[in-house]
Amino acid sequence: MTPVLEFQSVARSYTKGKPVLDGVSFAMAPGEVVGLLGRNGAGKTTLIRIAMGMLFPHAGAVRVFGLSPIEDAVAVKKRVGYVAEDQVLPPGSSIAELTELHRYLFPRWDSVLESELLGRFALDPAARIKSLSKGQARQVALLCAVCHRPELLILDEPAGGLDPAARREFLETSIQLLNREGTSILFSSHHMTDVERIGGRVVLLDAGKVRLDRDLDRLREDVCVAMLPRGSAPDTATLERLPGCLNARPVFDDWHAVFEGAPEAVQQQLNESLGVNGTRCVRVPLEELFIEMVGSDR
Repeated sequence: MTPVLEFQSVARSYTKGKPVLDGVSFAMAPGEVVGLLGRNGAGKTTLIRIAMGMLFPHAGAVRVFGLSPIEDAVAVKKRVGYVAEDQVLPPGSSIAELTELHRYLFPRWDSVLESELLGRFALDPAARIKSLSKGQARQVALLCAVCHRPELLILDEPAGGLDPAARREFLETSIQLLNREGTSILFSSHHMTDVERIGGRVVLLDAGKVRLDRDLDRLREDVCVAMLPRGSAPDTATLERLPGCLNARPVFDDWHAVFEGAPEAVQQQLNESLGVNGTRCVRVPLEELFIEMVGSDR
């Protein structure tokens, strides 16, 4: 089966010798919902723009439906919906003029869905974009991205700056309308609760590389954080060499290490490997796991 979206050892730099992306590889199957996580500057937006054909990789390749988003740009964009945090809509246009343009560009445009969303978001088709609030403009962008019923929807921090109620409405509309019909969705977000609520899989970027790629259910069950006294190991490298260790860092007088495995099994492994008692292993929410994987040393 051809992946809906595939990154193959993608690299990209803006400054020579300082890669923003450094060998990123992962693929999405039809119908998957993938949350793309990472700190500011981790390369999430760059990766998404490469997928959209807005940037080209300096090494590696990206395929969307098996096609190049640069060489086969029109064929790809007809099948993709895209909303970005900094997306700018033409301020002098009305909502009706904007939807009319998209209806012309996309032969599969669903006018029934358009009417449903206009009503759901309480949008006046005659309203000019410049008269809309930030949340309303984001809703118009979403409407334009989904009413041609894309096979792949890409959302780059689309709900940033919205209040919690508007953010939930925005994201749940995306999921309810599209994923139930088999649309694949890739979205980046700083809000871990959004990722946990609507994502099925998490890909974590850090320093331009994929640090974690797991199903959310597996993360909840099979990944834990171990807290060990600082004297139990000389450095983080010692812990990271242990089987199943994904990351380790100092936190005050302790080591914090992320391990694959159930807490009880990991605790027993650490006691046997390091010959020390006093370790604690616990499952943590996604937000705490994110901090443990990419947080600064303290």
